[in-house]
Amino acid sequence: MIKILANDGISQSGISALESKGFKIDTEQVPQDQLAQEINSQNYEVLLVRSATTVRKDLIDACPKLKIIGRGGVGMDNIDVVYARKKGITVFNTPAASSSSVAELVFAHLFGMVRFLFDSNRQMPLSGDADFKALKKSYANGTELAGKTLGIVGFGRIGKEVAKKAIGLGMNVIANDKFVKEEVITLDFFNGDKKSFKIVTQKLKDVLNKSDFVTLHVPKDGNKAVIGAEEIGLMKTGAGILNVSRGGVIDETALMFALDKQKLAYAGLDVYDNEPNPSIHICMHNAISLTPHIGAATKEAQQRIGTELADQISSYFEK
Repeated sequence: MIKILANDGISQSGISALESKGFKIDTEQVPQDQLAQEINSQNYEVLLVRSATTVRKDLIDACPKLKIIGRGGVGMDNIDVVYARKKGITVFNTPAASSSSVAELVFAHLFGMVRFLFDSNRQMPLSGDADFKALKKSYANGTELAGKTLGIVGFGRIGKEVAKKAIGLGMNVIANDKFVKEEVITLDFFNGDKKSFKIVTQKLKDVLNKSDFVTLHVPKDGNKAVIGAEEIGLMKTGAGILNVSRGGVIDETALMFALDKQKLAYAGLDVYDNEPNPSIHICMHNAISLTPHIGAATKEAQQRIGTELADQISSYFEK
């Protein structure tokens, strides 16, 4: 029987699909420093992770029986992918499963930003009973999203899903991508109708300069931030920025400086430089909408991730 360790968990749909094919799957999390010993002693051939567990060269070298490393989600920067593949290990992720959930989180942050919900939800429990009128006045300058320009940096699966939702809200969508020149975005409506839109990508500087809001959907580029002080300087004064992709894509120091100087009005972050211990200055900033890396954390996405992992594992062993 082939044994699988889902060290960061897996949905019941994934467990059921794997067990129906005769796999043995364990979901109890093993501490990182005990992982190699557990994999070897229990003869696991498949290791499934999300973002919590890291799979580096030392672990790969220590576990010669591993045949598959599966990442539930999109980003694989917690796995030494190239090295694992050189060692003959199959490595895959589930890029399509969580796109809609991540895109919806973008708009959860966006709506919260433009109507100051991120701050109101902090202040109302503290002083809403005594300072109701003052708080109402302080949040009086909200902004509508309809008619505003959303700049999408990174026009892959998630970026395109964000574009669909933005178009549905009546936003003007522009995009930048190193590899994509143009894309046709098709919206499917509840009555079966379809409507397609062609989006031609633009230079990063143009997207930053034209956008009321910028949302980032790119991988981390080594140790260099994609958006630093220079890029923020190209943005509109009073614009907003969102990062639900990877920590380090935005220079957090430059971001806080821009917010403090009111170059930017607000930011929405789901990912951070130093996870799982983000900067207290980021966490306490009154112009940042915050979530703890929950882009794919919906029941629907987790079910799709589990099913997609199960399908890829089954296909591998059915060869």
